[in-house]
Amino acid sequence: MNYPIDLSFKLLAIASQIYIRDASGQLVGYVKQKLFKLKEDINIFADESQTKHLYNIKADRVLDFSAKYNLTDSAGRHLGAIKRQGMRSIWKANYDIFDAADGQVMKINEENGWIKVVDSLVGELPVVGMFTGYFFNPSYIISRPDGTQVARLQKQPAFFEGKFQITPLIQLSEDEEVRVLLSSLSMTLLERSRG
Repeated sequence: MNYPIDLSFKLLAIASQIYIRDASGQLVGYVKQKLFKLKEDINIFADESQTKHLYNIKADRVLDFSAKYNLTDSAGRHLGAIKRQGMRSIWKANYDIFDAADGQVMKINEENGWIKVVDSLVGELPVVGMFTGYFFNPSYIISRPDGTQVARLQKQPAFFEGKFQITPLIQLSEDEEVRVLLSSLSMTLLERSRG
């Protein structure tokens, strides 16, 4: 992949549309999330016209705080999963990333939980709350179980739009790149109401 990878979506859109672009600005993925789904089922396409299906992210249960989201390719091959760490994620976002054999291979941790608190408080203020997305920008570290940091997901300043950037911190294998991208996308969708 040509890093950094940018994820961008409109905050005021009825149905979430996420654009995944590489460092040259070329579209490498597109997501249009369906409305009113009790069980998340997200399809990632290569283009905006949705002609070439790349990946799928699907929850294993209906509307659950600690649901597991299975990651598959266009052929239905299981690539891994991502799961929120339940109550531990109330203060700071914490997710576990699993490989195809269901072994934990990475985790995502929010770097500073105070940004979430300040964003929530200021976001409730009339008029001022509209600008929190420009000033409060959480960042997340993706690391291996041994603590090796592999990538950073950073919220970028933006008005009326969610913009995130994925930057690798070490050389990643192709499987790790896909897992990092899909897990970051999943977590961004789950945490999009913040920051």
